[in-house]
Amino acid sequence: MPELDILPTPRGVDMVSPSRASRLFHRSSSQTSPPTQHKTLFSGRPSSVQVDIPHGADDDSDIIIPDLPPLLRGHPDVHLRNGVIRSARLAAAGESDAESAYFVADLSQVYRQHDRWKRLLPEIEPFYAVKCNPDPYVLRLLAALGTGFDCASHGEISQVLRTDVCPDRIIFANPCKAVSFIKNAARSGVNVMTFDNADELYKVARANPSAQLVLRILTDDSKSLCRLGLKFGAPLVTVPGLLAKARELRLTVIGISFHVGSGCYDSSAFADAIGCARTAFDMGLAAGYEFTLLDVGGGFEDATFEETADVLRNAIDLHFPDRTRLRIIAEPGRFFVARAFTLATNIIARRARSDGATTEVQDEGDDQPSVMYYINEGVYGSFNCILFDHQEVHPYVLSMNGSFHLVGTEDLRTCSIWGPTCDSVDCVCPMTKLPAELRVGDWLVFNNMGAYTICAASQFNGFAVSPITYTTGDGLGSQETRRVLKSAVNAANA
Repeated sequence: MPELDILPTPRGVDMVSPSRASRLFHRSSSQTSPPTQHKTLFSGRPSSVQVDIPHGADDDSDIIIPDLPPLLRGHPDVHLRNGVIRSARLAAAGESDAESAYFVADLSQVYRQHDRWKRLLPEIEPFYAVKCNPDPYVLRLLAALGTGFDCASHGEISQVLRTDVCPDRIIFANPCKAVSFIKNAARSGVNVMTFDNADELYKVARANPSAQLVLRILTDDSKSLCRLGLKFGAPLVTVPGLLAKARELRLTVIGISFHVGSGCYDSSAFADAIGCARTAFDMGLAAGYEFTLLDVGGGFEDATFEETADVLRNAIDLHFPDRTRLRIIAEPGRFFVARAFTLATNIIARRARSDGATTEVQDEGDDQPSVMYYINEGVYGSFNCILFDHQEVHPYVLSMNGSFHLVGTEDLRTCSIWGPTCDSVDCVCPMTKLPAELRVGDWLVFNNMGAYTICAASQFNGFAVSPITYTTGDGLGSQETRRVLKSAVNAANA
């Protein structure tokens, strides 16, 4: 990260004077990038959002959407540091909760992931899994890029439709739905939906007999962080009977879907699943259906995406060589947003293992934490991903002793990190290593906090959900992201 000025104050929450913080803040937030060329990718109905752009403004102007925070520019590291400086100013002014945790979201990272998807899987249309992170800016950007959306509830469908996405760009990908949700989806024009059991067929026949159904089959998800097959998916042996029942009820089944599990770390699982889908397609022909849709689900991981894409392409070529009338979609979630969000947290308390009278840390060796740090986010908030999504998070120091600059030679000490609530389950890191000089008022940062974090955060114990600062970055995809969003706005205002 680029080096900023050392903040010349003692340890503690009030790291800088308001006047000093103001000067640093304005200098830090002024970084911009040179414009680049981009071809607009917006498709579908235009967004209805209204953006306040001064007449003659160029792509470096801030984007303001009513009821949403401003969309800024500049490297996310700049905004992370600005947040620390802003906190110090508020603390100096006596504001309550001045040191609150906050996110910085880099939307250009979402753009880059979309570009990566289109390059490596050009035949597969992404339908973003809204449940992963229903952030309004993320939805607007992906809608402007022409993606579809995988929705699991009436609430998610309504949120996507409010961005003026056409209903035919939505798949209601919850195999077990409330009857009222099926009726509301039909009224909204959302007719493509999944099922995996006979009872669902009876519900659909009553609530929306014109639905276009997709049979979700069970595949091996043992190599994933979250095994969705424990809850959803029809075993292949049950497929002929389900298709026969759909025929009896005069329902239209248009294709097959599967899900190898959220966070799949074995790309070969996709090849096995494509083979199972081929078998289900053949069963459809025997039942009188000619399927035209293959939904390969989610589970795409950033670190293994190239390998997964290669496995998928080869498996599809093998099992579906004739794709003249076949539409292929997928339901990626974390792939788009995990790396786009970073969380900054403040050390609000410190509890050292001491020998009684002294408060100095007694080093107990690398096998036991010698100090406990308490931060203002925990597993009841954005770190719920630890409990629900089986994630491991790793902190690094954003600021220490009033400085953003770390020389890299600090002594490290084994410690643990805890959330702010009064529940003992609220442990963020049972064991990690951080500089021994960390104190109350210093800041820690956690990367890759965009997937299954904010969406499930609660306000347990009265702690607020962490706010988000949005930027389009200052590197690859920054100007393209702004132009895509502005193209959508211009289309809406035309």
